Amino acid sequence: MSISRAKFLLKTLNNLKPNSFHSISSRRYSSESHIPSHLEKVGFIGVGNMGFHMANNLIKAGYQLTIHDKDLNAMKHFSDNGIPTKETPFEVAETSDVIVTMLPTSSNVLEVYTGQYGLLHGGNPLRPWLLIDASTIDPQTSRRVSATISECILKEKRGHRDRPVMLDAPVSGGVLGAEAGNLTFMVGGLEEAYMAAESLFLSMGKHTIYCGRSGNGSAAKICNNLAMAVSMLGVSEAFSLGQSLGITASTLTKIFNSSSARCWSRYKIFVDEYFY
Repeated sequence: MSISRAKFLLKTLNNLKPNSFHSISSRRYSSESHIPSHLEKVGFIGVGNMGFHMANNLIKAGYQLTIHDKDLNAMKHFSDNGIPTKETPFEVAETSDVIVTMLPTSSNVLEVYTGQYGLLHGGNPLRPWLLIDASTIDPQTSRRVSATISECILKEKRGHRDRPVMLDAPVSGGVLGAEAGNLTFMVGGLEEAYMAAESLFLSMGKHTIYCGRSGNGSAAKICNNLAMAVSMLGVSEAFSLGQSLGITASTLTKIFNSSSARCWSRYKIFVDEYFY
């Protein structure tokens, strides 16, 4: 029973929908931008529940975005507000200095990067010098894609660099954190690239943590999710036991929120959505 309760909470959180599109024009920055020129033009691929808010926060921070998503309705949110959209990842890469991807699965990541009309389509020299994958996927896929990218050549040399770099940078904080701009990024890859992109991360989040070599960001996210799942199971069992002994869910919530049982998994959404 505890596993089914935990799965229910994860499903509930994943199904949270973005709120209405925030005004973009009111938050546009002047031409005297604080954004470094090597980060200014960002291609964002995957504007679902998480990516929608992350891309929106980059726009509000003054970055010049180009959007792609398989869901035409998701792209329409942006095109209706004057943000360029493209039909393929390859077209996004042609106009971007940096790529950010936020996708559901490892297979989606492989398709966007290495599939037909993907970011690496045709083996042509790349314009983006930095490609950031914020998806929650397995470390092996992150390392494989990173190795493939490291074999590519840049169209234009960036400083001393003539090859593009990939960072795996999954996030913690959920949809609410993405909307509020207080995500935590766990980043794997070349530390020099991480340092160069830190201001971009902090336009979408509150914390960035460098985890080491390529794939380590993805590995850290898996470890974080495991710890969260164990916590969720404990909360589920505690609620079940307490109610079987005659304590109401609302009373247990008050206790958990003001005692040593306080943790992310006891949030109000759990009680509201499952127990009432």
